[in-house]
Amino acid sequence: LWKVELPGKGCSTPVVWDDRVFLTSPNDGKDTVLAFGWNGEKRWQTQVGTESKGKHLNGSGSNPSVVVDGTHIFALFKSGNLACLNFSGTIIWKINLSSFGEDSLYWDFGTSPILTSKHLFIALMRKGNSWLLAFEPKTGKVAWKKERNYDTPPECDHSYATPTLVKHEDKEAILVWGAERLSLHSALNGEMLWVSTGFNPKKKKNWVVVGSHVVSGEVAVVSYGRGTHLAGIKMGGSGDITKTHRLWTRKNTGCFVPTPAVSNGKIYILRDRGEVHCIDPKTGESHWEAAFPRSSSSFYGSPIVAGNKLYAPR
Repeated sequence: LWKVELPGKGCSTPVVWDDRVFLTSPNDGKDTVLAFGWNGEKRWQTQVGTESKGKHLNGSGSNPSVVVDGTHIFALFKSGNLACLNFSGTIIWKINLSSFGEDSLYWDFGTSPILTSKHLFIALMRKGNSWLLAFEPKTGKVAWKKERNYDTPPECDHSYATPTLVKHEDKEAILVWGAERLSLHSALNGEMLWVSTGFNPKKKKNWVVVGSHVVSGEVAVVSYGRGTHLAGIKMGGSGDITKTHRLWTRKNTGCFVPTPAVSNGKIYILRDRGEVHCIDPKTGESHWEAAFPRSSSSFYGSPIVAGNKLYAPR
């Protein structure tokens, strides 16, 4: 129906609200938020700060996706620029996260912000200065912050995954995946409610988390080992739930870069080379396995289910 050229290479997922499409990309060396109409017309573009360029051939400084609450857009970039804009493209506030430490990620920052009922939440997961951060959406002031640092083999404390908002005992909680740990934290103050570990028993190097975890019912599913392992963890309990809540583990499937899709109680794993596994989250067993046509390029974008079809961009 239409196509438009972007001012630079951005890897954020477009976010749709009513007839608006929001995304990010660099523009003349600046981190930029763009808005398009449903007919492809550019409504506005706003520069929010100096760009930090991507290092990876298939990455950029505009990897994180925006999050929208209906009246405001919140955008985060590799540079550390964090901005709140209204639907007209006017900047309400902006800050830089460099005060929380150096970005020591091997590759380009990719964790997207999420919204709780009270806060804008961001996870920074890297070597020695990992943080869980909650901001006041109206002002950008820090509501609370929690360190999340662990001693791991090289690069295993790096994570590009985006946290998930869930319910724990009827209260909002945030599920965080990285540093060889799946941990649940109170959305109110960041307190850790439970943690599951044991994802790298042989202390392998460079088992970095790229794709995000997913949740189906009461089960969280995580892929690790650079796409070679998959595990299901029953959510709930308190403290260290490693031995009591691990439901299953597979060492013959997983996805490294794409995040799995969830639909109708099934998990759809898109492996980097195009294999697709439809998995029961309660047992870890495959309902079926298939594959997209082979190509010289890998799948980096995450799959999505719409209607009764699975779509995968490459």
